[in-house]
Amino acid sequence: MGKPRRAPTAEDVARLAGVSRTTVSLVLNGVVGVRIPEETRRRVREAAARLGYRPHAAARHLVRGRAEVIALVLRQTPDQVFADAFLPEVLRGLSRVLRKAGFHLLIFPLSPDHPPEETVALLQERRVDGLILSGPRFEDREWLARWSQETPVVLLGRLSDTPIPSVDVDNVQAAAEAVRHLIRLGHRRIGLITNAPLSYTASYERWLGYRQALEEAGLPYEEAWVAFGAFTPASGAAAMEQLLRLPHPPTAVFVASDVVAFGALQAIRRRGLRIPQDIAIVGFDDVPLSAYVDPPLTTVHLPAEELGLHAGHLLLRWIEEGRPPTQEIRLATGLIIRQSCGAGGGA
Repeated sequence: MGKPRRAPTAEDVARLAGVSRTTVSLVLNGVVGVRIPEETRRRVREAAARLGYRPHAAARHLVRGRAEVIALVLRQTPDQVFADAFLPEVLRGLSRVLRKAGFHLLIFPLSPDHPPEETVALLQERRVDGLILSGPRFEDREWLARWSQETPVVLLGRLSDTPIPSVDVDNVQAAAEAVRHLIRLGHRRIGLITNAPLSYTASYERWLGYRQALEEAGLPYEEAWVAFGAFTPASGAAAMEQLLRLPHPPTAVFVASDVVAFGALQAIRRRGLRIPQDIAIVGFDDVPLSAYVDPPLTTVHLPAEELGLHAGHLLLRWIEEGRPPTQEIRLATGLIIRQSCGAGGGA
């Protein structure tokens, strides 16, 4: 049996390309700010491809001065993260960007009762190159401001009065349009089940949109018609039960999360009520399953994969350029009409 074939080295690539080993390292590790003729770069890449050479990860990290690791911090408990049907689509977009750039992704659930400082310390130990925070809370401003002075940060969501770059949708207008749709269908007693407590910025903005639509139509805002979800179907079922116990329950409910709405649909059926004949439902997010529940859920479409893509691009720009992009990206939403609202939309 012959000896195993020796793996190609940087020296082999340098010899074949007719350049120094340092030039090979600079080209193949993607070091920026170094003037190397394009013809030389081409010869190095062709030599590496011909030999089947790939830079060692540890060496690449040392040359670039970074770990090539991004942390995605989710402001939820682990149970809430597992119930989040919206997250996989965001991860699809984010992973596409990071994988192409050679970065790895770490996911950290950060529940509201967990001190952010402990997670920050853990991330510093891991030497992450950047952080994406999904689902910010108003109280996150302080620790994010400190963290972003040392490490690139991008928000998936909105946090006012902070210079941190962010990617989001206009939650206020999207929620208002969902409620306007119910008003156009003739409903006057319209309830709200939030996606999360109002300490979350997205939840607060969707609550604002609900109120805005009622005010525009001259309809009263009744605190009794507002119940609070917490990311999961179980929280949606409990919130809907609360509304159905009212002496005069709403005839329609805007649920500010499809996942929470799935629980609300179950609670309505348990009461022997029909959807949408007895109570109409509109959700928010347009997760893939929303088109397949019974009845198919009318909902606000959020471009989940695009949110992940843009967040990844913004963060990598900051890492590569060494300065934060002063940019807020707001993506478009749209109302997807299906059967749960009673408007007779297609599935």
